[in-house]
Amino acid sequence: QVQLVESGGGLVQSGGSLKLSCAASGFIFRNSAMRWYRQAPGKERELVAAISSIPENTYYANSVKGRFTIFRDNSLNTVYLQMTSLEPEDTAVYYCSAPRGSWITINKNDYWGQGTQVTVSA
Repeated sequence: QVQLVESGGGLVQSGGSLKLSCAASGFIFRNSAMRWYRQAPGKERELVAAISSIPENTYYANSVKGRFTIFRDNSLNTVYLQMTSLEPEDTAVYYCSAPRGSWITINKNDYWGQGTQVTVSA
């Protein structure tokens, strides 16, 4: 059974930092690309960052480049999202995802976590 369990969300002031974690199980983590999506109220789910398996290429949305870093620890089956210089516009539910197809688009059978709320106050 595939599980993706996010943690690390919370309330932070503008300019602050948070580190999200996603612990994966039920599939071969080291062979899978991983990504973080977010969804704000009334908006579509958007890709924030992605990391491939080997080699570890990364992708970032323009809105987070230079502020967010995605990285993974294959020994712990965990992917992280380090978020710095947070802005109120970053407020959203953040979802961890393991793609079953293209690593930067949503595919039919992708694996998803339950999400963790990030709220950035002005």
